[in-house]
Amino acid sequence: MDVSTESAAPDHVSDEERLEARVLRAFIKESRLTAIPAREKKRRVVLRYLRDECFSEDRPYSEAEVNQRLALWHRDVAALRRYLIEAGLLTREAGIYRLAERR
Repeated sequence: MDVSTESAAPDHVSDEERLEARVLRAFIKESRLTAIPAREKKRRVVLRYLRDECFSEDRPYSEAEVNQRLALWHRDVAALRRYLIEAGLLTREAGIYRLAERR
């Protein structure tokens, strides 16, 4: 999803897609996360976006690799890592992270 465009959304775009675009425009600037949203609904939009951008391959990731990928977006990698786990977007077992099954 291109977060930089603010053109009028076509009629076939759902309310959910409009919300996602609005949230991403508000929190992603120049390929960086400006802040971690406090509201859970907005935070989940950002977390799904980061999951898709940072972890496109379904394979094991070390904690160091997760931290490196998240650090490209925001300095608070520990919070992002925790939120990704809590949201069910990543799993962690014995220090190894994987993409969770998509719902």
